[in-house]
Amino acid sequence: MAANFWSSTQKLYWQFSKAEIQEMRQQLESDDSAGLQQYPIPEKRLLSIFFNQQLVKLGKRMSVRQQALATAQVYVRRFYIKVELRDTNPYLILATALYLACKMEESPQYIRVVVSEARNMWPDFIPSDVSKLGECEFILISEMNSQLIIHHPYRTLQQLQARLSLSQDDISLAWSIINDHYLTDLPLLVAPHVVAIAAIFLALALKPGQVSLQGHTSTSAALANMAQPHKENSQAKINPTNSSQERVEYFVKWLAEGEVDIQAVVDSTQELISLYDVWEQYSEKTCKEQISRFVKARGLDK
Repeated sequence: MAANFWSSTQKLYWQFSKAEIQEMRQQLESDDSAGLQQYPIPEKRLLSIFFNQQLVKLGKRMSVRQQALATAQVYVRRFYIKVELRDTNPYLILATALYLACKMEESPQYIRVVVSEARNMWPDFIPSDVSKLGECEFILISEMNSQLIIHHPYRTLQQLQARLSLSQDDISLAWSIINDHYLTDLPLLVAPHVVAIAAIFLALALKPGQVSLQGHTSTSAALANMAQPHKENSQAKINPTNSSQERVEYFVKWLAEGEVDIQAVVDSTQELISLYDVWEQYSEKTCKEQISRFVKARGLDK
């Protein structure tokens, strides 16, 4: 296992630009132009919300830890930039990704338990034959070139708690924002520490417990404008009782004096805000119907 992200297969083989990801997806769609016209599917972020909710529900049935759920979501995202969605049974992919992630995160589940729980959730889409999930696991591993170790932002968040005097409310909100970043392409775009820092910034800019980032679309712009070197006051200490604005300013000064890619933090912040904006359009019913249509029509549930 790579001791750090920079020497890992995640950094070397699974980090792309937005243009590269877009090109890969367009190629997949062009290879299945008939399916693209015949079986419309929701916008990718709406699908990501649906996949996330389904994985969380399945994980709760088996008491799966958050890190394993996060790893499973990265596996699903990696898989679907290599394989066209309409050529697969997404429910089987979700179950298999979670099964494999639990193995990799050293909290394995019995394959029969995974299949049983998945069948309870999606009886029309999961075969009773456990060998189907085993075959799908092989395909998943193959498409990821056996590069299965995932580095997550949670460690950076925990490491920065004392350095930035983050309260428990700050940590809880930032943790939730990190959970949400798996619904975007950020795991394929930026390093985990960048996501952690963007999550901390948003947590500091919001009141603890606030459930939406709507109305904070200018926060990323503020970060870009404020993140200039401030050598004076570089020894200032954050006070947990300071106002929200003071806490954000301290954080941005700390960020500006470091070696973090500020533009990547800005882009990550914007990506998260965009996710929360599009969430208003989410319909679980629509996602279910459109997925069911191509799975049934193409016999992918067999």
